[in-house]
Amino acid sequence: MSLKAGIVGLPNVGKSTLFNAVSNSAKAQASNYRFCTIEPNVGLVDVPDERLNTLRDLVNPNRVVPTQLEIVDIAGLVRGASKGEGLGNKFLANIREVDAIIHVIRCFEDENVLRDEGAINPMGDKEIIDTELQLKDLDSVERKLAKCEKLSKTDPKMKVEAEILQRCKTHLDSGKNIRSLGLSKEEKLAIADLMCLTDKSVLYVANVDEASMHTGNKYSEMLIEGVKDEGAQVIVMCNNVEAQIAEMENEEDRQMFMEEFGMKEPALHRLIQSAYKLLELDTYFTAGVQEVRAWTIHKGWKAPQAAGVIHTDFEKGFIKAEVISYADFVQYKSEAACREVGKLRIEGKEYIVKDGDVMHFRFNV
Repeated sequence: MSLKAGIVGLPNVGKSTLFNAVSNSAKAQASNYRFCTIEPNVGLVDVPDERLNTLRDLVNPNRVVPTQLEIVDIAGLVRGASKGEGLGNKFLANIREVDAIIHVIRCFEDENVLRDEGAINPMGDKEIIDTELQLKDLDSVERKLAKCEKLSKTDPKMKVEAEILQRCKTHLDSGKNIRSLGLSKEEKLAIADLMCLTDKSVLYVANVDEASMHTGNKYSEMLIEGVKDEGAQVIVMCNNVEAQIAEMENEEDRQMFMEEFGMKEPALHRLIQSAYKLLELDTYFTAGVQEVRAWTIHKGWKAPQAAGVIHTDFEKGFIKAEVISYADFVQYKSEAACREVGKLRIEGKEYIVKDGDVMHFRFNV
């Protein structure tokens, strides 16, 4: 599964600093992250999961393989991007390809860091990007709406699509994002081919100064208050501190540095985990002597689909799944012990995999 979360933001908000922190953290010798550069602005990063460490200690495998998330550093956006200003066309092309958005917003004052938009204004920054994405979506919706209205005279299906598109147009015209329109899964089929930018899930990062990394400040509070009706998560963090932690290759140095700042773990852990959840993903595990491994699935997937993540043959030839809940595995310490006390279940094709399940699959070749 190749699922992408794109980091976006205005110039000089700390967007690239955050991406570089993820990159460097992944490369650090004793880090929880692995990192593989696909392109200059795209990387695969491990999703931190303490459950893997627990399973490793119980099973003692030859290797441990975390699940991963693709992170994209998207070209900076400026006002007028929807009309091609700055790197607008590149920005909009790249953001269309991601599944979720990590929106970095400047919540710090620093006269040495240039700012084209005047005084620090978190909600103003948010609205600039929202507006540009809304304008681009509006253009796409209006084009398709015009075609559907012509076809609706003879095709009832097109009439239904036209009605949905008109609702989208009205919503966008009022300065609102499509994700807040509340379209059903069936209704979203009418706009699926448009890959609407404002329909993507968003996670906000309030990039604050060092003094505010634990408490936040008036700017991060403005952001939290301003987006509360969206139901979106806001992570308060200092990107510069995260970058410094990530650059340290020695685990002891990193621990000492974090202790100085009163940190139990890098905020990057929370960010990556939150982005993973934002994409509505779950994790199941396979655990054996050869390896303990985490696998990514969409919430609600059934056992054969989960098996297909390992290999398509597993899904095609699926027979049954052996399932142990993570809690039971930890309580009884091994697969054999779980089997003895009846905590290993045999599940069929209709079983919906739960986050944390430890699984083995039976299949025909």
